[in-house]
Amino acid sequence: MKRIKIASVIAPALWLTIAAAHAAPYIPSRGQQVIETLPRRGDPVQQQLRSLRAELNARPTDVALATSVAQRYIALGRSETDPRYLGYAQAALAPWWAQVAPPPQVRLLRATLLQSTHQFDAALADLKGVLAAEPNNAQAWLTQATVQTVRGDYAGATTSCAHLSSLAIELITVTCIANVGTVTGRSLKSEQLLDLTLERSANAPQELREWALTLLAEMAQRRGEAVVAEGRFKRALAMVPNDSYLLGAYADFLLEQRRPAEVLTLLRDQSRIDALLLRRALALQMQGGQTGALAADVKELAARFEAAAMRGDTVHQREQARFEMTLRQDAKTALALAQKNWAVQREPADIRIYLEAALMARDAAAAKPAIDWVAQHRIEDVAAARLIRQLNLGT
Repeated sequence: MKRIKIASVIAPALWLTIAAAHAAPYIPSRGQQVIETLPRRGDPVQQQLRSLRAELNARPTDVALATSVAQRYIALGRSETDPRYLGYAQAALAPWWAQVAPPPQVRLLRATLLQSTHQFDAALADLKGVLAAEPNNAQAWLTQATVQTVRGDYAGATTSCAHLSSLAIELITVTCIANVGTVTGRSLKSEQLLDLTLERSANAPQELREWALTLLAEMAQRRGEAVVAEGRFKRALAMVPNDSYLLGAYADFLLEQRRPAEVLTLLRDQSRIDALLLRRALALQMQGGQTGALAADVKELAARFEAAAMRGDTVHQREQARFEMTLRQDAKTALALAQKNWAVQREPADIRIYLEAALMARDAAAAKPAIDWVAQHRIEDVAAARLIRQLNLGT
């Protein structure tokens, strides 16, 4: 029972980490846009949330109730791909939000929400506080490992993952370790270990198996194994068809394979999320022939990025760099955004956009931090290797 409970809490937090780029609020650019179709009042989930919220309004300092409500909102944010629920989760924690050291269960959720907006230093400070009070908190170790991996602190992430071995199910521990191994020169071995662990984890929660499958698909893609990668992406989508991170990752794979029509089908009803709208626009550009639809998407994306800049939101820098580079053909702006993004996070996708922007700007010197990073950590990625060769050749 204890391990099942841990896994059920871990899954939504994982989504918050990998979907951080999609977490900023949506601001429509045209007054006539339909912003949202409201949930039906008879929806059982919404009815239960209204009931819980009413209880919380009556007892706002009930920490057990508040954290339960916040966790429900986080889970709903994942299932509905709606970042507004993260704001509702923060509101549920309002009595403790500004405290330096709130109760550990509140502090863990605050860390989860902070890292979703790339406030990594604050998130890590909270996680350190949680683990000082509760050294056997599996969720805190996993969230810390994920943030450390995003930031490129691979030694720290490995240590955090190791703590999970006696606290969580095998699939969680191995996925955590493999996620680090794939960017530290142990890509194939990490992939093989995770694949074997997934095969013997049929009873693990579905969201954890989908997480592992998505990572396995990306690992195969980075090694250039397109057939294997696609099979894994499709298996993951069969489990969780509306996961926004998975949709974006598979769309990127299809774009890499030059299959834009399939991207347009995949993302037909997903334009509300900035990162997925970007991929739809890239597919329209690649396919050609739909200049009106492409122009509308570019205009919408520009408005959303401008709105993000006005409110000081830097979560979308990687996506904006890609937008400027590919859709606006502005290499200088794209490179500046990629460099700013690099200062915050260093995942394989961040490496690639940095190298692509430097190549387009014909500025190999600017890409040196990313090139050195790939060499230092022995990162195995056929796309990154190709870009580095082109930069070195000045092509």
